[in-house]
Amino acid sequence: MSSINFKIVLYTLGMLLLFNGAFMLLPIFASYYYNESITLELTLSFIVTIFLGLIIMFSTQNHDKNIAQREGYLIVTLGWIFMALTGMFPYFFTKMIPEFSNAFFETMSGYTTTGASILNDIEAMPKSILLWRSLTHWIGGMGIIVLTVAILPLFGIGGMQLFNAEAPGPGADKLKPRIADTAKRLWLIYFVYTLAETILLKLAGMGYFDAVNHALSTLSTGGFSTKNESLAFWNDSPMIQYIIIVFMFLAGTNFVMSYFAFKLDFKKIWKNEEFRWFLFFVVGFSTITAVLVFFQADLSTNPIMHPLVYGALESSIRHSLFQVLAVVTTTGFVTSDFTLWTPFLTILFFGLFFLGGSAGSTSGGVKVVRHLILIKNGFQEFRRVLHPNAILPVRYKGKSVDQKIVFTIQGFFILYALSFIIGAVVLAATGLDFETAIGGAASSLGNVGPAFGKLSPVDNFSSLSNFGKIWCSFLMLLGRLELFTVLIIFSPYFWRNR
Repeated sequence: MSSINFKIVLYTLGMLLLFNGAFMLLPIFASYYYNESITLELTLSFIVTIFLGLIIMFSTQNHDKNIAQREGYLIVTLGWIFMALTGMFPYFFTKMIPEFSNAFFETMSGYTTTGASILNDIEAMPKSILLWRSLTHWIGGMGIIVLTVAILPLFGIGGMQLFNAEAPGPGADKLKPRIADTAKRLWLIYFVYTLAETILLKLAGMGYFDAVNHALSTLSTGGFSTKNESLAFWNDSPMIQYIIIVFMFLAGTNFVMSYFAFKLDFKKIWKNEEFRWFLFFVVGFSTITAVLVFFQADLSTNPIMHPLVYGALESSIRHSLFQVLAVVTTTGFVTSDFTLWTPFLTILFFGLFFLGGSAGSTSGGVKVVRHLILIKNGFQEFRRVLHPNAILPVRYKGKSVDQKIVFTIQGFFILYALSFIIGAVVLAATGLDFETAIGGAASSLGNVGPAFGKLSPVDNFSSLSNFGKIWCSFLMLLGRLELFTVLIIFSPYFWRNR
């Protein structure tokens, strides 16, 4: 193993800062349009970010253009950290979030599409700042690395290692032989969906600004809203919530399925085993939730819900479907405080924190395909005990799964469980109660957003200590990059030259 090519790592990080700075132009324009007093400060954020990116790129322009695996892992992990650190500038320079721990938490929550917030009064924030929050979701949703992969060939730099590091889960299907073409098509689908949702939300009665922000948050499965009550603000507008339900589902499925849908190849979609199970899970858990909400939940005690015909069938179905999708896809929007429904549903939703959407989607969590392969392997173990000499491979999509993949998934589950336990223990050590600690760890690691206890859907993460916010930010990054990409750089073997 040769030494690490640090110049290409730094060069690519500089390129990422240029992308980050370019997106900062949008809140600058918004601030000018809405005649806000922070346009100069936002412009300074843009200048500093672009300047840092250019300095890094020019100082490392004479580099070897080969990106090996180690460089890919470093670029992705450090890239998210660099993006978060520079993404804090609009909050810092405008003094909207002046404390480091708060600004870093809010920014990391944005880029990792977690959607947890420390803001107590979102509606008091300038619109340009709210737009920047939503943009951090949108940038992180598909992955700034995937965008960079689409651009890297222009510089003669290969991007396969970056793509694998940013999306290390199983089932990362390629649409085209060249990875850059895949990235471009994914971003095109992402953009088209965002535009379509914005138009539909506007037609349904949402203002342009709110429609844009919620479209950015939905397609990224983020969860930042422009309202303190999140989507409960529109509880008297069912059509708005149904539109977001549809796009949460699309964002939680493999974007390759959307590509097939645009080509009218619906047979390939239905043949996809993960898609069928994802649909089954959503419908099944929503049905269970709706039945219990309709017959048992005392929705009148729910402080986040507007006056409704409590117990009405349509209301029960809509809120159940919305909240199940919001948690499973890790979007984190809220129409109702599901922690107040019934104890059984509280446990159910806690379990959904560990489900996740499809591989190849913008959602976080464990991912459905990993659960499927692990469960199938478990059943095969029963058969192997009874028939020790038989060759019984795990089959997925009609094909045998390489045993190495099965071992990798088993290792992932072990690491995920350990990360959750350690995450909860550390949060408990900061003084949090049991329910809040395990909820905060599960939510941060799964990039869900709302949690339990003092971090419930009607609360936020502002009550955490400074260390607690930094720790949760680390868990967000760990979960977003699916453990291995981050943890591997802590291993001594990673840094050895061979």
